[in-house]
Amino acid sequence: MSRSVLVTGGNRGIGLAIAQAFAEAGDKVAITSRSGEVPAELAKYDVLAVRCDVNDSAQVDAAFTEIEGKHGAVEVLVANAGITKDTLLLRMSEQDFTSVLDTNLTGTFRVVKRASAKMLRARKGRIVLISSVVGLAGSPGQANYAASKAGLVGFARSLARELGSRNITVNVVAPGFVDTDMTAVLSEERRKEIVAGVPLGRYATPSEIASTTRFLASDEAAYITGAVIPVDGGLGMGH
Repeated sequence: MSRSVLVTGGNRGIGLAIAQAFAEAGDKVAITSRSGEVPAELAKYDVLAVRCDVNDSAQVDAAFTEIEGKHGAVEVLVANAGITKDTLLLRMSEQDFTSVLDTNLTGTFRVVKRASAKMLRARKGRIVLISSVVGLAGSPGQANYAASKAGLVGFARSLARELGSRNITVNVVAPGFVDTDMTAVLSEERRKEIVAGVPLGRYATPSEIASTTRFLASDEAAYITGAVIPVDGGLGMGH
């Protein structure tokens, strides 16, 4: 049965691949982004694109209202929207730190809170948060990003306990290095260094993150909640 699915930050990279995976499965998919435009890759699907900055609660509420009017209440939420502002600690400004936390962690709080109200009434729902191996293992120059992504784990596990009695699952996907525009800007030398630390010896494809995310939203994963699923080629083993 076609479900109402929302993917935040679904206009590029991992979010785009996730939106495409759900659309291909026949779900009614909405994406949010700051531009509010439908990416060319999603043009052949009936995807609803909504302009929304997750830093603004009013925009989040307006986006959900529009999606609910066209697709019905959100039954599957994938919180993917995020930013990076990488720099070493002593060069990191307070704004560098707080802006990343506000988008990646507090922004996720905003969309999850808005979605969960309707899920609680329906007594069902699937929530998947997109974290990162960096949130588990750490990374020099990414203290702000790592803190935000680690925070998602505690947030998800608290909600898994809070919402589980209403048949709402909350899980986390922790990707490693993925072949996207964000990693394409790295130098060839840096890319080789990264791959050298990955047991499988390569980057992930966005579709590999998407397939894991879609699984966690499926009936097959109905008894999985509070889990952190690494999709990192073995990079984060032990964390």
